[in-house]
Amino acid sequence: MASGHGSSTAPHTGAGGRDGIYCKERDASSPPRQHPGRSLPDVCPKEPTAGEARGLREGPSVVSEHGRWTVYSSKVNLPAALNDPRLAKRESDFFTKSWGLDFADTEVMPSFYLPNISREDFGPYLQETAQVHSTLWNRANNVAETLGLAELEQVPKIFMRPEFALEDSATFNAVLPWSHFNSAGGCKSSRDMASSRLLQEKLSHYLDVVEVSIARQISLRSEAFFHAMSSQHELQDRLRSTQGAVAVLRGRTATMERVMCRGPLSLLRTALERGNCARLYDKLKLMAAVHQTQPTVQLLLATSEFVGALELIATTKEVLQQELQGIHSFRHLGSQLCELEKLIDKMMVEDFSMYTRSDLNRSLREEPHVLEKERLESLVFGLLRQRKLDFLDIYNEEMIQAAKGIVTQCVVDSVVNIPDIDTDVVTKLADQMRLMTFLQWFDLLQSVFSSFLLFLQRVKATLSVIRNVVLEALDSNQKSRLLAEQTTAPAACHASPPPHQSHPGEAELAYLTHEGLFISDALSDAHPSDSASGTTESSSGRDQGFLAPNATVSAPFHESGEDMMPSELELGRVANNIQELLYAASDLSHDRCVKVLMARAKDGSLERLSPGEFVGLSQAVEAFARSTEDLCCRRSVSLRGALQSQANRFVHRFHEERKTKLSLLLDNERWKQAEVPVEFQHLVDSIADGRIALPERKPPGNAEERKPGDFLLVDGQKYAVVGTVLLLIRIFLEYCQCINDIPSITTDLLSRLADLLKHFNSRSCQLVLGAGALQVVGLKTITTKNLALASRCLQLVVHYIPLIRTHFETKLQPKQYSVLRHFDHITKDYNDHIAEISAKLVAIMDSLFEKVLSKYEVKAPMPSACFRHVCKQVSKMHEAISELLPEQQTQTLFWRINGSFKMHLKRQLARLGVVNDGGPQHGLVMVDVAFYTENLLSLRTLENMDLSMVEIWEHKR
Repeated sequence: MASGHGSSTAPHTGAGGRDGIYCKERDASSPPRQHPGRSLPDVCPKEPTAGEARGLREGPSVVSEHGRWTVYSSKVNLPAALNDPRLAKRESDFFTKSWGLDFADTEVMPSFYLPNISREDFGPYLQETAQVHSTLWNRANNVAETLGLAELEQVPKIFMRPEFALEDSATFNAVLPWSHFNSAGGCKSSRDMASSRLLQEKLSHYLDVVEVSIARQISLRSEAFFHAMSSQHELQDRLRSTQGAVAVLRGRTATMERVMCRGPLSLLRTALERGNCARLYDKLKLMAAVHQTQPTVQLLLATSEFVGALELIATTKEVLQQELQGIHSFRHLGSQLCELEKLIDKMMVEDFSMYTRSDLNRSLREEPHVLEKERLESLVFGLLRQRKLDFLDIYNEEMIQAAKGIVTQCVVDSVVNIPDIDTDVVTKLADQMRLMTFLQWFDLLQSVFSSFLLFLQRVKATLSVIRNVVLEALDSNQKSRLLAEQTTAPAACHASPPPHQSHPGEAELAYLTHEGLFISDALSDAHPSDSASGTTESSSGRDQGFLAPNATVSAPFHESGEDMMPSELELGRVANNIQELLYAASDLSHDRCVKVLMARAKDGSLERLSPGEFVGLSQAVEAFARSTEDLCCRRSVSLRGALQSQANRFVHRFHEERKTKLSLLLDNERWKQAEVPVEFQHLVDSIADGRIALPERKPPGNAEERKPGDFLLVDGQKYAVVGTVLLLIRIFLEYCQCINDIPSITTDLLSRLADLLKHFNSRSCQLVLGAGALQVVGLKTITTKNLALASRCLQLVVHYIPLIRTHFETKLQPKQYSVLRHFDHITKDYNDHIAEISAKLVAIMDSLFEKVLSKYEVKAPMPSACFRHVCKQVSKMHEAISELLPEQQTQTLFWRINGSFKMHLKRQLARLGVVNDGGPQHGLVMVDVAFYTENLLSLRTLENMDLSMVEIWEHKR
C-alpha cells in the first residue's frame, strides 16, 4: 500500500523505535502531492539492509537444518503463506507447507498432564467483555463511517461501481473524455492544455480523498495494529526457542534413523523385493506350465486318458481364474479350453459307445471278464465328471443290438450243420427254425439259452464295474461333505485360518507337460520363497491340494471337480438305473428267447409235442429262467408267459387227446371183467408207496412174474375192473406227472382232470345205467354183473380221488386252494352213481319178487314152485356179484334185497288172507319161508345174515 508524501516515517532502530520498524523512502521521481496534515505509519516495512540484519539474533531454520534464517528470510507474509493458492485446499496449519499435506492429518496423542480446554471454559469472560467491546466498536464504526462517507461523496459514483473497468471503452471515455482535448488539425491549444491539467488535478484530488479515507480508517485501528506488532516480537522469541528444540529433535531423529531404522528398513525392503521377485518367478513358471496345457491334453487324449485331460483343463481354468487372471496373453485360453472340453465330451461318448459295442459283440466263447477294465473306469469317471448321465442309454441300445445278434448267430451256426435246410431258398430265420426237427430246434434253443447266460454274465460284470465307480464317486461326495461340515464348525471359532491351509475345490492331480514341468510344481514352488519373506499369498496354499509328480489317475474324484460332479441324489439315481439296466438285460434275454419259441410255435408244432418232449422243453425253460433269476435277481415273466401260453395249448391238446381216447374206450367197453397186467399192478403199488407219477419201465422178467391177475390189489382189497379203468388210472397219473414237470399249469390241468373224471362218470352212467351199451357196443342186456363191475370201477376211482387231490394241493399256492372243490363235487357225483347202481340191483330183484310173488298160492306141494324160482334167482344174483363186490357190500345189498322180498311176501299173504294163526295155510307158508332162508344162508358171505321173517305177518288188531 503506498502512502502520501507527507507521511511521517516510523521510528528507526537507532532512534529508539521498535525493532523491525523502518521508514519507507519516498520515490524522488514521483510528483508532489497534496495530503492532509495527518499521516499514518507504513504497515509493510521494507527488507532490512545487511548491516541491520547483523543486529538480529541467529536461530535454526525451520526449512533447512543448516543456514541462518530470520523472519525477513520469508518472501511472503503470514497471511500469504496460510492462503497459498497452489495448495489443493486451504490448510489449517503453516507447517503443512514444508512438511507435506499429511502433517495436518496426523493424529497427535493428547497429553495426560494437560486438561482439555474448550470454548465453554472462556464463557464467563466472554460474557463480561462482550457488551463493552460491542459498545466501543459500534461508536468507532459510526464516527468513521460518518466522516468517511462525507468525504467519499466527492468521488463520482462510477469509480465505486463493482463493474468499473477502464478496459471498457464506455467507462474509459466517461472517466477520460479525450474528445474534448482533440482540436482541429491535430495540434493542441492552450485551452486543451488547461483542460488536461484540470482533469489531472481532479483525478489526483479523488485519489487523495480515497487515500485520506483509507488512512483515517487505518488510524481508527492503529492501536490494534501496534498491539499486533508488539505481539509479533513475543511470537518470534517463542519461535526461536521452538526452533532450537526442533533442531535438537531433528538431530536425535536423524541419529535414530541412521542407527536403528536405516538398516532394518533396508533389510525389509530387500526381503520384500526378493519376495516379489520370487512370486514373479513363480508366476512365470506357472504361465509356462499353463502354456503347455493344450499339448499335454492332446497327449492324454491320444492315450484315451479323458479324465486326466479333463482334470488338467479344470485345473488350468482354475489357475487362470485365480492365479493368472488378467494376463493378456492368456485372454483366449479360457474359451479354447471350454471348446476343448466340449470336444472331449463328444469323444468320451463315442469311445464309450465303441467300447460297449466291442465288449458286447465279442465272442461268447471268451471268458466273461471285463474288457479293458481301466479304460471302462476312466470313461465312466469322465462321463460322471461331465454330468453325462445318459451313458447308460447308450449301453442299453448296444445291448439290444447285441441280443439280436446272439439269436442270429446261434441260428446260423445250427443251420450250417443241417444239410436238409437250404439257406439260399429259405432265407428267414423263423422259417429255418420251423424246418428243423424238434431235437434240432431244441438243441438250438439250448444254445440260445447258454449264449444268453454268458451274455448276462458279461453284462453283469461290466455293470458291476460301472456301479463300483458310481459308488466310489458317491462315497467321495459324502466324505467331502462330512469334511466340509467338520471344517466349517472350527473355522467359525477362529479369527483367521492357519497358514498354508488348502482351499476347497483344489485339485489333487498333477500332470506332466512337454518340458517336464507340473502345474502343481509351479504352484508349490511359491511356498519356500514366500515362507522366507513372510509374505505368503493367499493363493500359495493351493499347492497343498496337488499330488506328487508321480501321481496316477487311480482316484480321479477330488475336490477340484466337486462342483462339477453330480449330486448324491443324482449318483444314487444312476446306481439304481444300473440295477434297472441289469433287470432290462434279463428281460431282453427272455424276450429274444420268446422270439425263438414263438417262431417254432407259429405252425402249432409245439402243441403236437409228446408229453415227454414238452416236459423237456418246460424244464429247459424253467432252468434258464432260474439261472437268470439267480444271476440278475430278477424274475422275468415274458419267457414263462410264452411257455404258459404254449402250455395252455399243450394242455388243451393233451386233455382232448386223452378225453377222446377215454371216450373211445368207453364206447367199445363191453363191461366185462378184464385181466390186470403186471405193469398196472406195479403202477398201483407205486401209488401206494406215495409216488404219484408214472414209474419207469422195468425190463421184462420171466413169464410167471408177468402173468396177469384177475383182480387189481389196492391196499389189500381186490378190485374187479374193466380195461377202461386201468387206462383211466394211467391217464390221471399222466396228469399228475405233467404238473410235476410243469407246475405252472397245475390249475389248468386240475380243471381238465376234473372234466375227464366227470366225463368218465357221466359216460359210464349212460352206457350202464342208461343201457347205452346196448346200442353202442351191441350188448343184449345189462346184467347184474355189468352193474356190479361198473360200481366197483367207480369205487376204485373214488379211492384215488383223495390221493390226486393231495398231490395237486402240493403244487398249488394257498390262494389257489379254492379250485380243489372240484374233487369234492366229483366224489359226491361218483358216490351218487355207486348208490344208483346199488339201487338198480335192488330194483331188479324187487321187480322179480313183485312179479313172482304176485302169483304165489299157499298149497301143496312144498316148497312151492314160486319159492323155488325166487331162491334160484337170488342164487344167480349172488353168484354174479359175490366175486365182484366186497363182503360187506354184498351183505348190505342182500339185506336190502331180503327186505324187498319180505315186503312183497307180506303184501301177497295179506291179499290171500293168510295169517299167523297156526292153521294149515300158516304151516305151508312157514315151510316155504324156511326153504327160502336155508337157501339164502347157504350162500357165501351170507351165513351170519339176520333173516328174521316176523315182518311178513300182519299184526292182529
